[in-house]
Amino acid sequence: MKISARLRARAASLAALLLPLAAAQGQEAAAQPSEAIALVAQAYLQDQLASLPGQPSIAIDPPRADRLASCDAMSPFLPSGMKLRSRMTVGVRCNAPKPWTTYVQATVSVPGQYYVASRPIAAGQALTPADLAPRDGDLVALPPGAITDPQTVVGMTAAYRINAGQTVRGSSLRNAQSVLRGSNVRINARGTGFVVSSEGQALDNAAPGAMVQVRTAGGQVVSGIVRNAGLVEIQL
Repeated sequence: MKISARLRARAASLAALLLPLAAAQGQEAAAQPSEAIALVAQAYLQDQLASLPGQPSIAIDPPRADRLASCDAMSPFLPSGMKLRSRMTVGVRCNAPKPWTTYVQATVSVPGQYYVASRPIAAGQALTPADLAPRDGDLVALPPGAITDPQTVVGMTAAYRINAGQTVRGSSLRNAQSVLRGSNVRINARGTGFVVSSEGQALDNAAPGAMVQVRTAGGQVVSGIVRNAGLVEIQL
């Protein structure tokens, strides 16, 4: 009986030593692989950069995932206020079975060609591809809306003066047929078999095909579709 008691005590001691090790091994087996987190963040950035011409380069810093539980489905996102830039943060969120959120650091670039003004461009001047000069650079580091296709400026006018060598952006251009805020326009109200025309003043800038509000001569505010720089059409 004494030997049996001694063996039981030794077995209990051995079990007490092995239990934490087994638990640790179980936790390690259930940990979220850091490579999977990196792949989710990389795929997300690939989608975000798809609109830029050129082959993106994405480097993800190794995520710290040693304390994260295994996840069935991960959702990547950009933290509030974060925009695409050369050095940035991507969030990865797990909802089940055990919720967690982690953040990884990434370095991104898209080598490509963009365009600057080849000469001074006055406000209101109509642009042609000859007004642009190509430059090579990292498209991610450029101001938002930088022109990367010279053909997109055809039919556009400069919204304000653009200096020679300045990056040409979409926000600095306006469709030549756009309605300008404060400009006088003709309003055509179309119904079945009739058209009624009047005059009004545009209350905002709007490109052809877009909706714009117009104040009529009588003070009434109506909404219509821009057809060209001087015509707004209302369907009755």
